[in-house]
Parts: sequence; C-alpha cells; structure tokens
Amino acid sequence: MIIADIGVSKENDGGVPTGSKDEMDEISSYLKSKYGIRSMAVPVDVTNRESIKNMFQSVQKQFKTIEILCNNAGASFGVPSPIAGYNEEAWLRTIDVNLHGVFRVTQEAIPFMSSQNSSIINTASRAGKTPPLVNSAYAVAKAGVIMMTKVMAKEFAGMGIRVNAICPGQIMTDLEKWRFELEAKFLNSTAEARKEEMCKSIPLGRIGTVEEAANLAAFLASKESSYITGQAINITGGQLMEL
Repeated sequence: MIIADIGVSKENDGGVPTGSKDEMDEISSYLKSKYGIRSMAVPVDVTNRESIKNMFQSVQKQFKTIEILCNNAGASFGVPSPIAGYNEEAWLRTIDVNLHGVFRVTQEAIPFMSSQNSSIINTASRAGKTPPLVNSAYAVAKAGVIMMTKVMAKEFAGMGIRVNAICPGQIMTDLEKWRFELEAKFLNSTAEARKEEMCKSIPLGRIGTVEEAANLAAFLASKESSYITGQAINITGGQLMEL
C-alpha cells in the first residue's frame, strides 16, 4: 500500500488543511501493524512531472509492480466565482490538479502496472455530470476526468487494466464542510442551514460518509468487479440518477 499526497501541512485557498508527511507516515504505520502489509508514504505533487517520477522511483525500491491506482487528488481554487469573473490563474490551477494530475500520474504508473486484473480508479464528481453554480473550473475538470476514464478504459483493456471513475455527490469530508461554510457566507446563511437545504435534494435524505465512498473504490479495485470498465458510477444517495 502506497500513501501518496503532497505531504506539506498547510491550508489551501479555502482554509481546508492538507495532510502532512508525519500524518501520512502514521497512516502507513497503522496499515502495517493492523493488516501486516507492506506500506510506505511518499510525498508527491501531481502538478509536477518530476515529483511524480521521483515518487515512482521510490515506490520501485519496495514494489515491483502496481495493481491498483487510485487517482484521488483534488482541489478547487478561486471559488465562489461565476465564469465571467473567474480568475484565470485559479482556473488553470484547478484544472491542473483535478484533470492534468490524473493524466500525469497515470502515464507514469502504466509501466509499473501488472497486467493481471489491474485497476485504475479515478475520482470524478457529480459536478462532472451536472453543472454547479460558481464552481465551474472544478466541474469542467471532473467532466474531463469522466471522459479520460472512458478513453483509458478502451486503450488499456488489451493490457488487462480496467479503468473506472467514481462520481461522489455530497460526502462529509473536510472539503464538504468548507463548501457549506463558503456557501453560507456567499448566501448570508449558516453552514447547518446549507447542509439541511442540500439534504432536501437527496432522496436518501442525508450526506454520504467517507466509508461509503471508500467501499465503492474498494469494490472497483477488487476481482469482484472484474467485468466492469469504462464506467463513471454515481454515489449520490439518489441525488443524481442519470448515467
């Protein structure tokens, strides 16, 4: 198991903290002691090709091949903002992390991937299928991830590599909490009121948990999903029912 993240403890533009290298090492140690598996933590910046190459060089010292790749890096900069006034630098940074990051990491990972039922799981979003307000760069990037997933699935099928995307709706992460706080400020409301309003649009009537999203990723990584590829699967509590 490889824990890869930027590894620098700081807050992004919205005040959402990123994981530090110490926290990554702690997760890696827990996995080793709890499950008796080989695990390592490696810092990586998905916007930097050299950083990605360095990560895989470190990985190669402990692991000969990679069977599962989960492209989960994500960020949203410059929001809330309508397209007409969106800061170009923030737009490009958002696209770079969410879309180009998947492209770069996958390119570097392919030479290391086993051809025996390997799986790539890309984190897309409900926003990639239905347009949100004042968060256009993120939505555009996630729509790109969905199409990239389909292209990869066709191109890598002959190599025995399946590629799927998960499209979460509202999942209670730090980023989701930040989103409710941001909307509250923008709409002169409260975070709790924004959460309650959001739940009204979800048939199951609640925000999803990180465990539920992780369970879907684990299924797509497993042999139980061996005949599934090229799909962008919604996990939205019924909030989005289109394909």
